Amino acid sequence: MNIIWACLFLAGGLIVLWKSADLLVAGAVGLAEHFGVSPLIIGLTVVAMGTSAPEVAASIAAALRGAGDIAVGNVYGSNIANLALVGGVAALIRPLRINKLTLRREIPAMLIVSLMLWPVLRDQSLSRPEGIGLLAVFAALILLTVYAARKDTKRLATESTGINEKMDPSLRANDMKKKVLFVIIGLAGLALGAELTVRGAVYIGKQVGLSDAVIGLTIIAIGTSLPELATCIVASIKAQHDISIGNLVGSNIFNTLLVTGTAGTIRPFEIVERLAAGRDYWIMVVIGAAFTALAVISRGVINRIAGSVLLFTYIIYLFCLFFFS
Repeated sequence: MNIIWACLFLAGGLIVLWKSADLLVAGAVGLAEHFGVSPLIIGLTVVAMGTSAPEVAASIAAALRGAGDIAVGNVYGSNIANLALVGGVAALIRPLRINKLTLRREIPAMLIVSLMLWPVLRDQSLSRPEGIGLLAVFAALILLTVYAARKDTKRLATESTGINEKMDPSLRANDMKKKVLFVIIGLAGLALGAELTVRGAVYIGKQVGLSDAVIGLTIIAIGTSLPELATCIVASIKAQHDISIGNLVGSNIFNTLLVTGTAGTIRPFEIVERLAAGRDYWIMVVIGAAFTALAVISRGVINRIAGSVLLFTYIIYLFCLFFFS
């Protein structure tokens, strides 16, 4: 690769990310309308799982190599970036509105699963039974989410104006197929766009003299969160707050339980103290608590001031990580 190809990869990757996120949001909202469920449920499941794919792949690959620090560090770094970087940028574009049910249910669940890692990892290792246990908790949460979706379906059905029922069945089927295709193409495009962007950025970073440490702490760390970032930016522009919040909260839950649990189940590993019960772990927990506190204080709205605080916090985190690690 030369500098010209690197620039093309970077620019092309960003374009693919933007267009793919646009398709994903449109498809997700369409599916929510078609099945009569809240966009939040789609954001918590389909969108969150799709945008968490890079973290899943990276941590599984690290676990197979016995690199437990990379597997767990990827989870912590991605969770921090999702709330502080992605949440901050999205709020700056348009204040994020969080409904009361989400504040009482999904966000506390995100905090609880983060705290669950402390007793599991405090001995600086993750055994296979512990990994399976995390996956079991993840499965239980998914079942609860499906149950909530069914309740939403019944509620929205009673409030429906009957427009969907009047629509020709063949048209409804074609419309659903189109929305599903949008979601599939969007998720695939996000993965491709993130890969192209990171490759181009890494090459350019090396050419301008950035060290591997700086590249890893910035380009690679942010790179795995690019799908969430692109999706939330587009969702914010379109005022699809439930998609944004569902994506952020759902991705953090997926990372904590699914990514960590899968990595430990595939191959048990050991980690350093700072990741077990040290500062990196508690930074992740504090960022989650701060995000929740900002939402509560602002009565369910992450406004631009709160977004600025989150983004500034992430910048300070990167600075401290580089200079004091």
